[in-house]
Amino acid sequence: MKASQKTKPKSYGREFLYPKKPAGKLYNYRKWVSYVLLGCLFSFPFLRLNDEQLVLLNFLERKFVFFGLIFTPQDFYLFALAMLIFIIFIVCFTVILGRLWCGWACPQTIFMELVFRRIEYWIEGDANQQRKLDAQPWTIEKVIKKGSKHFLFLLISFAIANTFLAYIISSATLYRIITEPIAGHLTGFLSIWLFTFIFYGVFAYVREIVCTVICPYGRLQGVLLDNQSLIVAYNENRGEPRAHLQKNTVDLAKGDCIDCGLCVQVCPTGIDIRNGTQLECVNCTACIDSCNEVMVKINRPSNLIGFHTNDFIKSQSPFKIGLKAYGYSTVLLVLLIAFSSLIYKRQDVETTVLRASGTLYQLNKDKTVSNLYNAELINKTNRDIKFSVRTNDSTDRIKFIQMPEILPKDGSTHLTFFLIKKQANLKSFKSNVVFEILSGGKVVSRTSTSFFSQP
Repeated sequence: MKASQKTKPKSYGREFLYPKKPAGKLYNYRKWVSYVLLGCLFSFPFLRLNDEQLVLLNFLERKFVFFGLIFTPQDFYLFALAMLIFIIFIVCFTVILGRLWCGWACPQTIFMELVFRRIEYWIEGDANQQRKLDAQPWTIEKVIKKGSKHFLFLLISFAIANTFLAYIISSATLYRIITEPIAGHLTGFLSIWLFTFIFYGVFAYVREIVCTVICPYGRLQGVLLDNQSLIVAYNENRGEPRAHLQKNTVDLAKGDCIDCGLCVQVCPTGIDIRNGTQLECVNCTACIDSCNEVMVKINRPSNLIGFHTNDFIKSQSPFKIGLKAYGYSTVLLVLLIAFSSLIYKRQDVETTVLRASGTLYQLNKDKTVSNLYNAELINKTNRDIKFSVRTNDSTDRIKFIQMPEILPKDGSTHLTFFLIKKQANLKSFKSNVVFEILSGGKVVSRTSTSFFSQP
């Protein structure tokens, strides 16, 4: 088959693809997008805001930081809502722009196609040269090229593994693992190398199988896409019937596609885009660049392969956002408003006050009633907080049994105290009481609970 990328080198256990090196306007745009995203990926764990790592996802210590905001397990509802927003965003994005995320923003594609694959092109050459190198016997040239390539693959995988762990265990902990004796951080040291070899295996061996087999996102396309979704597609009405270009002849009965096969040769997943929408297509746009290059050479209009909707291909209908996209966008907007509101109302100190279990109210000789309470305060900031406690009723008194004065950063503390109220002010057996936590003269947290008494 003329346009096939596949062969089966004896030195490997599966068929590898040899995509031709892409080039063109869209590929250049992808490179700049990838530079920005890679810069963010590798810098976020090492930048600091409000004396905290810019982004931290420490599942082991249950601490999460996003751009200076610290989230604790008590904020799990925010995490769940954020995940729901992310899913709805991906769905909405896909309905409108197809699988563009996969080709332009997915870390797997960026690393595979714009880092590791470019190293292969640099060391081993284009597709045909790579194919010949794999087919030839082991020589000094082959050993040097393969050794150099895999050494760089391991080096980059090591950098990715360290960055990944910086997100999970914090950059400060990672620095200690690297600089201090191995014996004191054996688990961390082994984790670095475990993830290094995992990433190396993914990008050196598994490669496009992550996109075509492992990742479930491609299989969702059939559910999410509709006839108004922008996708990388072949305009068969214009391209068919295909015919090889004949020198000095023009056949008006033939389509614009000259069956050169370049769109197949540059595809990183080895599909023929002319066969229609396929789950293996990651919308990398390499086929658009290669086809446009050919169209320019034969004086035909560009975008035989381009960002098209099925409605455009069938009836030349212009692109417009469908009702499904508006529906998802509305849901996404509502969720974003709710999430923003919860973030705005979020307190730096999480306070829980509960009546001590197994206790009743106490009637005192001075005609007051007291209830015993236990309280837990959780500090969601990266600074120690000196605090005090009061209620919203100035006539109340609080008698502490256990009262720390400092709430440690990223920590919690427990209080035990009696709340004493005047019996004359109580009108019912059960009443509501509001507790306020103050720091620096400002209320940093507020919570309510019940007070029992004999009216």
